[in-house]
Amino acid sequence: MKLRHLLLLPVLLAGCAGPDVQQYKSVTPALDLAEYFTGTTDAWGMFQRRNGEVVKRFHVEITGTREQNKLTLDERFRYDDGSKQQRVWRLTLGNDGLWRGTAADVKGEAQGEVAGNALRWQYTLLLPVDGTTYEMQFDDWMFLIDRCTMMNRASMRKFGIELGQVTLTFRRRACEP
Repeated sequence: MKLRHLLLLPVLLAGCAGPDVQQYKSVTPALDLAEYFTGTTDAWGMFQRRNGEVVKRFHVEITGTREQNKLTLDERFRYDDGSKQQRVWRLTLGNDGLWRGTAADVKGEAQGEVAGNALRWQYTLLLPVDGTTYEMQFDDWMFLIDRCTMMNRASMRKFGIELGQVTLTFRRRACEP
Protein backbone atom coordinates (compact mmCIF):
# COMPACT_ATOMS: atom_id res chain seq x y z
CA MET A 1 0.00 0.00 0.00
CA LYS A 2 2.75 2.49 0.92
CA LEU A 3 4.71 1.64 -2.24
CA ARG A 4 1.69 2.55 -4.37
CA HIS A 5 1.50 5.96 -2.65
CA LEU A 6 5.20 6.54 -3.31
CA LEU A 7 4.73 5.68 -6.97
CA LEU A 8 1.91 8.23 -7.25
CA LEU A 9 4.01 11.03 -5.73
CA PRO A 10 5.84 12.00 -8.97
CA VAL A 11 2.53 12.13 -10.83
CA LEU A 12 1.01 14.39 -8.18
CA LEU A 13 4.06 16.66 -8.12
CA ALA A 14 4.08 16.93 -11.91
CA GLY A 15 0.51 18.17 -11.72
CA CYS A 16 1.72 21.07 -9.56
CA ALA A 17 4.35 22.17 -12.07
CA GLY A 18 3.41 25.07 -14.32
CA PRO A 19 4.97 26.80 -17.27
CA ASP A 20 8.13 28.86 -16.88
CA VAL A 21 7.66 32.54 -17.78
CA GLN A 22 10.92 32.36 -19.76
CA GLN A 23 9.20 30.27 -22.42
CA TYR A 24 7.55 33.55 -23.54
CA LYS A 25 10.80 35.56 -23.81
CA SER A 26 10.63 35.84 -27.61
CA VAL A 27 6.89 36.57 -27.81
CA THR A 28 5.95 40.08 -28.88
CA PRO A 29 4.91 42.70 -28.13
CA ALA A 30 7.38 42.84 -25.26
CA LEU A 31 5.87 43.94 -21.94
CA ASP A 32 7.42 46.92 -20.17
CA LEU A 33 5.42 46.78 -16.94
CA ALA A 34 6.17 50.34 -15.80
CA GLU A 35 5.39 51.79 -19.22
CA TYR A 36 2.14 49.85 -19.51
CA PHE A 37 0.75 50.89 -16.12
CA THR A 38 1.94 54.52 -16.05
CA GLY A 39 -1.18 56.67 -16.38
CA THR A 40 -4.76 55.41 -16.07
CA THR A 41 -5.80 51.88 -16.90
CA ASP A 42 -9.23 50.28 -16.63
CA ALA A 43 -9.78 46.59 -15.95
CA TRP A 44 -12.89 44.44 -15.97
CA GLY A 45 -12.90 41.10 -14.24
CA MET A 46 -14.70 38.28 -12.55
CA PHE A 47 -14.06 35.71 -9.85
CA GLN A 48 -15.11 32.12 -10.54
CA ARG A 49 -15.26 29.23 -8.12
CA ARG A 50 -13.34 26.14 -9.14
CA ASN A 51 -16.53 24.68 -10.65
CA GLY A 52 -16.71 27.67 -13.03
CA GLU A 53 -19.55 29.52 -11.32
CA VAL A 54 -19.13 33.31 -11.57
CA VAL A 55 -19.65 34.73 -8.07
CA LYS A 56 -18.33 38.27 -8.41
CA ARG A 57 -17.77 40.78 -11.22
CA PHE A 58 -15.89 44.06 -10.93
CA HIS A 59 -14.30 47.09 -12.57
CA VAL A 60 -10.93 48.48 -11.47
CA GLU A 61 -9.57 51.94 -12.17
CA ILE A 62 -5.78 51.87 -11.84
CA THR A 63 -3.65 54.99 -11.58
CA GLY A 64 0.03 54.24 -12.10
CA THR A 65 2.94 56.54 -11.29
CA ARG A 66 6.59 55.75 -11.69
CA GLU A 67 9.82 57.18 -10.45
CA GLN A 68 13.00 55.51 -11.74
CA ASN A 69 12.73 51.80 -10.85
CA LYS A 70 9.62 52.24 -8.67
CA LEU A 71 5.99 51.90 -9.75
CA THR A 72 2.94 52.71 -7.62
CA LEU A 73 -0.44 51.30 -8.65
CA ASP A 74 -3.51 52.79 -6.95
CA GLU A 75 -6.30 50.28 -7.67
CA ARG A 76 -9.93 51.26 -6.99
CA PHE A 77 -12.35 48.33 -7.26
CA ARG A 78 -16.11 48.62 -7.76
CA TYR A 79 -17.94 45.28 -7.43
CA ASP A 80 -21.26 44.24 -8.94
CA ASP A 81 -22.86 44.25 -5.48
CA GLY A 82 -21.99 47.95 -5.08
CA SER A 83 -19.10 47.44 -2.66
CA LYS A 84 -15.79 49.24 -3.16
CA GLN A 85 -12.19 48.47 -2.28
CA GLN A 86 -8.80 50.13 -2.69
CA ARG A 87 -5.39 48.49 -2.94
CA VAL A 88 -2.14 50.40 -3.41
CA TRP A 89 0.75 48.37 -4.78
CA ARG A 90 4.30 49.69 -4.32
CA LEU A 91 6.54 47.89 -6.80
CA THR A 92 10.29 48.00 -7.27
CA LEU A 93 12.32 46.58 -10.16
CA GLY A 94 15.40 44.90 -8.73
CA ASN A 95 18.87 44.66 -10.26
CA ASP A 96 18.08 40.98 -10.88
CA GLY A 97 15.25 41.98 -13.24
CA LEU A 98 12.52 40.80 -10.85
CA TRP A 99 9.66 43.00 -9.69
CA ARG A 100 8.87 42.98 -5.98
CA GLY A 101 5.84 44.57 -4.41
CA THR A 102 3.91 45.24 -1.26
CA ALA A 103 0.34 46.23 -0.46
CA ALA A 104 -1.55 46.56 2.84
CA ASP A 105 -3.55 43.36 2.24
CA VAL A 106 -0.61 41.30 0.94
CA LYS A 107 1.42 39.17 3.34
CA GLY A 108 5.12 39.74 2.91
CA GLU A 109 6.39 40.55 -0.54
CA ALA A 110 4.97 39.74 -3.96
CA GLN A 111 7.38 38.73 -6.68
CA GLY A 112 7.06 38.92 -10.44
CA GLU A 113 9.11 38.14 -13.51
CA VAL A 114 8.60 39.54 -17.00
CA ALA A 115 9.67 37.70 -20.15
CA GLY A 116 8.53 38.71 -23.63
CA ASN A 117 4.83 39.60 -23.45
CA ALA A 118 4.25 37.80 -20.13
CA LEU A 119 4.38 38.55 -16.41
CA ARG A 120 4.11 35.92 -13.71
CA TRP A 121 3.15 37.59 -10.41
CA GLN A 122 2.91 35.57 -7.16
CA TYR A 123 1.76 36.70 -3.73
CA THR A 124 -0.28 35.85 -0.64
CA LEU A 125 -3.43 37.94 -0.29
CA LEU A 126 -5.05 38.47 3.13
CA LEU A 127 -8.70 37.92 2.21
CA PRO A 128 -11.37 38.89 4.78
CA VAL A 129 -14.51 36.74 4.70
CA ASP A 130 -17.26 37.06 7.34
CA GLY A 131 -14.92 38.42 10.02
CA THR A 132 -12.09 35.93 9.37
CA THR A 133 -8.97 36.71 7.32
CA TYR A 134 -7.63 33.91 5.11
CA GLU A 135 -4.18 33.72 3.52
CA MET A 136 -4.77 32.92 -0.15
CA GLN A 137 -1.94 32.20 -2.57
CA PHE A 138 -2.32 33.94 -5.93
CA ASP A 139 -0.47 32.99 -9.10
CA ASP A 140 -1.18 35.65 -11.74
CA TRP A 141 -0.26 35.30 -15.41
CA MET A 142 -0.56 38.50 -17.43
CA PHE A 143 -0.15 38.63 -21.20
CA LEU A 144 0.23 41.80 -23.27
CA ILE A 145 -2.01 41.44 -26.33
CA ASP A 146 -1.18 44.79 -27.94
CA ARG A 147 0.24 48.04 -26.57
CA CYS A 148 -3.19 48.92 -25.09
CA THR A 149 -4.61 45.57 -23.93
CA MET A 150 -3.45 43.00 -21.40
CA MET A 151 -5.20 39.88 -20.13
CA ASN A 152 -4.74 38.28 -16.72
CA ARG A 153 -5.66 34.88 -15.36
CA ALA A 154 -5.01 34.26 -11.68
CA SER A 155 -5.32 31.05 -9.72
CA MET A 156 -6.34 31.37 -6.06
CA ARG A 157 -5.21 28.53 -3.79
CA LYS A 158 -5.31 27.54 -0.15
CA PHE A 159 -3.15 24.63 1.07
CA GLY A 160 -2.28 23.97 -2.59
CA ILE A 161 -5.91 23.41 -3.57
CA GLU A 162 -7.34 25.72 -6.22
CA LEU A 163 -10.46 27.43 -4.87
CA GLY A 164 -11.11 29.70 -7.83
CA GLN A 165 -9.82 31.87 -10.63
CA VAL A 166 -9.82 35.57 -11.37
CA THR A 167 -9.90 36.71 -14.99
CA LEU A 168 -9.26 40.33 -16.00
CA THR A 169 -8.90 42.38 -19.16
CA PHE A 170 -6.85 45.58 -18.83
CA ARG A 171 -7.18 48.51 -21.23
CA ARG A 172 -5.02 51.63 -21.12
CA ARG A 173 -6.96 54.87 -21.45
CA ALA A 174 -6.22 57.19 -24.36
CA CYS A 175 -4.36 54.43 -26.16
CA GLU A 176 -4.55 53.39 -29.80
CA PRO A 177 -3.29 49.93 -30.78
